[in-house]
Amino acid sequence: MAQITKKRVIKRLPMLPAERALKVISGRWKAVILYYLFDGPRRLSALKALMPGVTQKVLIDQLREMEEHGLVSREIFAEIPARVEYRATPLGLSLEPILLALC
Repeated sequence: MAQITKKRVIKRLPMLPAERALKVISGRWKAVILYYLFDGPRRLSALKALMPGVTQKVLIDQLREMEEHGLVSREIFAEIPARVEYRATPLGLSLEPILLALC
């Protein structure tokens, strides 16, 4: 005879603002990237030099996620060779006191 089991359905509550903020900056390198961008725009190679423990692929992935969340903007200059700079947006800069307090 088959045993009938009841499944409990738990409705997910809307995330709290603090939960959303932590989700956006969670990631091994995101806080470090933001920290370096607080001083002004930087190129990918400059960020990579400041963080020797991160691979270029991971760095690019983290920057893309941060760009999607509005923490970082990317500017592509029409030069040869192409130059790309990353900078913290006003939203990203608003996290500066919080991240500095954690350091």
